[in-house]
Amino acid sequence: MHRLLSLDALRGVAVIFMMEQHLGVWLWEPEHPGRSAISQAPGYMAINGLGGLAAPTFITLAGVGCSLLVSANLASRRAASDPGPAPTPALTPAPGPAPGPASPRASRSLDLTLVRRGLALLGFGYLLNYLTPSWFSAGSWFVLHMMGFAIATAPLWRRLPTPALLAAEALIFAASVAVQSWLATPRLLDNSRMRDLELPGGALRLALAEGQFPILPWLALFLIGVVIGRWLLTDQHQRVGALCRACLLAGLALVALDFAATQTPALEFLQRDPWWRLVRVRTSFFPAGPGIVLLLQAGVLLMLTIALHIERSRELDPRGWLVCLGRASLTLLLLHVVLFREISRPLGAWQAFDRYTSLAIIIAWIALCVLLCRLWQRIGYRYGAEWLLRRLGG
Repeated sequence: MHRLLSLDALRGVAVIFMMEQHLGVWLWEPEHPGRSAISQAPGYMAINGLGGLAAPTFITLAGVGCSLLVSANLASRRAASDPGPAPTPALTPAPGPAPGPASPRASRSLDLTLVRRGLALLGFGYLLNYLTPSWFSAGSWFVLHMMGFAIATAPLWRRLPTPALLAAEALIFAASVAVQSWLATPRLLDNSRMRDLELPGGALRLALAEGQFPILPWLALFLIGVVIGRWLLTDQHQRVGALCRACLLAGLALVALDFAATQTPALEFLQRDPWWRLVRVRTSFFPAGPGIVLLLQAGVLLMLTIALHIERSRELDPRGWLVCLGRASLTLLLLHVVLFREISRPLGAWQAFDRYTSLAIIIAWIALCVLLCRLWQRIGYRYGAEWLLRRLGG
């Protein structure tokens, strides 16, 4: 199967969303500290808000990539053990009977690869904790930790049938509501709370429910990504659009219930615990509930549908600037966080600029990343975080 450049390009879009959101907050010093940032700079904050799609996109694409990795790995092992006609380089399976199941040895080897790769990515997450003490504690749980955990546990998820993975999303949402209620998770988690290891449960509490991107509910997006990867392998692209519509409708239904609970006495119980955790939809997703996750998932699936349509309608350039950014996404995540979150402080650049200067710096930084990634592509992104991940993870 050939590499899906649309997935790399979409990852590149997520990289831009991520960096512009972070830098937009870390560089800008609001002119009126007593007023909300949205009222001071609505356009600036609207652009900044696009960053909310970055982490959900990364998590979903990690699931898609996991399915594609499983398929490619098993196909290569079958070919090695039973040489035959060269595989068809397309997303659709070659005509004829489906290949038989992988041997137990090949299956175990694949599981080991997934576990190693997940643990390696988890290690990058804890490295970021260490390098960014102004943001994270030793037990903080960020998007890298979430993806690493999901991939390391993929030997379980890859064995579940597609209907079970789809049903698991609803179960994860229900578990998220129940666990947040049990822990009495506040309505809004600030950074000090999401790095606090003194609460009962410590780092496990953050990983499960109260970190930046905890297992509950964000594992649901990874599992949906696994399903999408299977659909792409069987040329069922239309199902991605159908799932997008279903998530959007479900999310909007929860928005309607959230609004109705404030207007209708009969629905007043929805404002009490645990029900408000189910229907509440706020732009801040710390902590995340089912409503905002469904809406974010719909946004990710819409972007994915568009990216896949573009790739099917015309050939994408492997040297395209979005593709290059996407291929270096892990390196860029680590680099920009350390540089602009940590090193900016002793340099006096932390929240030191007006919004226009901040925007100019963001544009210049992204342009520099594009240029360097285009040059770096010539040597296959050697010695970057992705290169190291492949060597550590197999």
